[in-house]
Amino acid sequence: MIASFVDIDERRRAREALALQAERTRAVLNSVLVGIVTVGAQGIEWMNRSARRMFAGELADFVGEPISIVATPEREHPLRRDDWMQRLRDGESETFECRLRARDGREFWVVGNAVLVAGEGVAPQITYALLDIERRRQAEIRIAQAQASLQRVIETAPLAIALLDARTLRVLQVNQAAAGFFERAAERVLGATPEECFDAERATRLREWLAGAGTSSEVAVHEWHAAPGADAARVWDCRIAPLQGAGGEAEQLLLVASDVTERRQAEQARLQAAIAQREVLVREVHHRIKNNLQGVAGLLRQTAARQPEVAGALTEAVGQVQAIAQVYGLQVGSQGPLALVPLVEAIAQSVQRTFGRTIRVEAAALPHRLPEAEAIPVALTVNELLTNAIKHGEGGETVRVRVEAGDTGACVTVGNAGRLPPGFDLARVPGGVSGLSLVRALLPRRSSTLAIEQRDGEVQARVELRPPSVRLDG
Repeated sequence: MIASFVDIDERRRAREALALQAERTRAVLNSVLVGIVTVGAQGIEWMNRSARRMFAGELADFVGEPISIVATPEREHPLRRDDWMQRLRDGESETFECRLRARDGREFWVVGNAVLVAGEGVAPQITYALLDIERRRQAEIRIAQAQASLQRVIETAPLAIALLDARTLRVLQVNQAAAGFFERAAERVLGATPEECFDAERATRLREWLAGAGTSSEVAVHEWHAAPGADAARVWDCRIAPLQGAGGEAEQLLLVASDVTERRQAEQARLQAAIAQREVLVREVHHRIKNNLQGVAGLLRQTAARQPEVAGALTEAVGQVQAIAQVYGLQVGSQGPLALVPLVEAIAQSVQRTFGRTIRVEAAALPHRLPEAEAIPVALTVNELLTNAIKHGEGGETVRVRVEAGDTGACVTVGNAGRLPPGFDLARVPGGVSGLSLVRALLPRRSSTLAIEQRDGEVQARVELRPPSVRLDG
């Protein structure tokens, strides 16, 4: 009897080490979040915990089954291919993206790698590494839907919207409403610069706005006008916002413009209506003031007739009230400042009716006008000068009033036949509430001058009015 013994202790230790290493490798693979599936010639041989959770089953449910058991019905599905071992060399991999269907019916997207493992004495295997990207795909779908919705909103919005490159200022994207702003078809705006869309002046203005917005973090607001004569000269409310990139600098500029032509026209119409209503009210007020003043003048005349001892003073007061009434009467039918010549003519007629003396007005069609604040003082001044000329002049002689343009303003001269007292000095006339003292008190000191002098047999009172007491029309 012969017994033969072979020492296989080292071989056993090697097999045990390999088995231990395999267990450790599988333990590591079980801990990763990527699904790992090993497929041999007979089908699925092993899968890690992530793959089992992904497929909604246990290893025993899939061992020996083809990997296509979790593929969706698409004919070109990557897991339905049976040529992986012929296509790949040992260690080579190929990436794919597809949908899978778990045992519970749930479908989801994965991105995967197929790797061929083949060596001497080892049956070739395909190892699949599968990463669940369903959430990412859903997020991408939602982003795409949001972008499509935003694009639809941009296209259908009544606002003109354009996206421009911050460096070249070329239009990158534009909606249909922007055709009105750029005054050309939207297709012709794409890729164009301001100079290719507008005339030189407006192109320069728009380029300055865009360049300024590119260096600022604030939204710039401007008012843009269409070319003269183009589409009723439309008005746009234009806003330009910088869109910053990763470096903090503006990479793009967003231009949003709204057509405010109708709104501006409506505002202008409301303003014109308010002005017209105000003018009507002012004319009505002036008319009523004139009527009231004429009523006061009538009462003063009646009092003067009943009380002759105060008739002189009351007659003078009547003239002053009538002068003010003339101012308000002229304002009833006019707009803005009163014309100087019609005012002097109205005062002359009023004084002529009061005293029954002839007053001749000599005036050309002068463009000079009186501001509202100066109309009554000038009217009272002319009234006083005419009254003085009648009271102190030689009876029966015509009083003359001449209105002419001066060096810087206008000049009103009242002349009557008569003589000044010897040694007359206007500066020495005592103060009071009537006559020349009233005239000096009424006239603005810085913009008017009063002079009284003897010219042969005529006394002339000359009033020079300068701006702002008088101004040229227009």
